[in-house]
Amino acid sequence: AAELEYESVLCVKPDVNVYRIPPRTSNRGYRASDWKLDHPDWTGRLRVTSKGKTAYIKLEDKVSGELFAQAPIDQYPGIAVETVADSSRYFVIRIQDGTGRSAFIGIGFTDRGDAFDFNVSLQDHFKWVKQETEISKESQEADTRPKLDLGFKEGQTIKLNIGNMTSKKGGAAKPRVSGSGGLSLLPPPPGGKIAVPPIPPPSSTAIANHVTPPPVQKSSNVSSADILLDLDAPAAASKAPVSATTDLWGDFSTASSAVPNQAPQQSNWVQF
Repeated sequence: AAELEYESVLCVKPDVNVYRIPPRTSNRGYRASDWKLDHPDWTGRLRVTSKGKTAYIKLEDKVSGELFAQAPIDQYPGIAVETVADSSRYFVIRIQDGTGRSAFIGIGFTDRGDAFDFNVSLQDHFKWVKQETEISKESQEADTRPKLDLGFKEGQTIKLNIGNMTSKKGGAAKPRVSGSGGLSLLPPPPGGKIAVPPIPPPSSTAIANHVTPPPVQKSSNVSSADILLDLDAPAAASKAPVSATTDLWGDFSTASSAVPNQAPQQSNWVQF
């Protein structure tokens, strides 16, 4: 209510001419050329004010500020303010007094810019009135709509899945490396090395207990060199020499002597 009582000034123009216009005899618009433009009936100051949603055009004396006439405007453009058909500097307004009587008079500005400011001030005010009306209508519709209850009901819970939380530095969490046997192993620390378990050396006892199988009897067409190659393969597989108390090559010497036309075998073999 206090805001409705507050009156604001929208526009002030120091020079305005007022004309007594003849009654309109047809539906055609007003024409300023029908007025006596060189002889205005009154000259003074014009003020455009607003009080709530209603605008007022006030014609006042330049010196004393006494009110000459007032035109309340509820809608623009409308019947309260009309433009003329032959000029943009002249308008027809409907003035009213306190008793309810009304009359139509013509007003005009010498400067075309003053007429433009007068027109824009009325347009801006009623544009604001339209926006306020739409906002008030939307708020009323929102109050009548059923409100959504987004609160938790009794016994209702919420579950959050934070398995993919990012690290403090903003990077994604590192995936776990799945090892053998279905166990999840953590990745090694940066810059670290995985120690490989050492391979145990071959046992000397296992080498000593290894028994060379007796050589297979060869035919007379096979030379002693083939026999040596066959026997040399298991000897080369061993990595460390092993001392033996018995001559493991005795049977080999006996077998080789049975081959005809064979030169005697030199005993230059190293015993293992």
